Amino acid sequence: MKNISKNYPTNNEIREKEVRVVTYDGEQLGIMSSKEAQRIADEKEMDLVMIAPTATPPVCRIMDYGKFIYEQTKKEKEAKKKQRTVEIKEIRFSPNIEEHDMTTKANNALKFLKDGDKVKVTIRFRGREADHSHKGYDLMKEFFAKVEEFGTIEKPATMEGRNMTMVITSNVK
Repeated sequence: MKNISKNYPTNNEIREKEVRVVTYDGEQLGIMSSKEAQRIADEKEMDLVMIAPTATPPVCRIMDYGKFIYEQTKKEKEAKKKQRTVEIKEIRFSPNIEEHDMTTKANNALKFLKDGDKVKVTIRFRGREADHSHKGYDLMKEFFAKVEEFGTIEKPATMEGRNMTMVITSNVK
């Protein structure tokens, strides 16, 4: 296990003349000299930890520093577990796509949207197909109609060079 060091000044590292002292339970002991606060912490066999160095006067808490760091690490790990990165999955097709192929691609998009990912739909125009870009808008509307139960349009269909793209965001929580 790696050693985690948090940047909280403790005990003799605190160089402020006056500090506001709080116990671990949250009880305010008031403003006193850092030496007096350190003496109180030593009597209770705990550490004096500066938790808010930017406040005036700085706030110090009397607590078990090892336990505090352990709890902070535990909270960070829990937060990391709950994090989920949203991926952008791309679905490509041409403007001459057949109905069955469109349904298959829409089913794949539904799978991605149910997993909470975003879907980027791209229609590639080749050669003279670009002259008929209005067909692309119709295809995008048709495609979205198949997946709108699980998604919403984040970025509407736009032409970018020879490609038409649209981004659909998952509305599954």
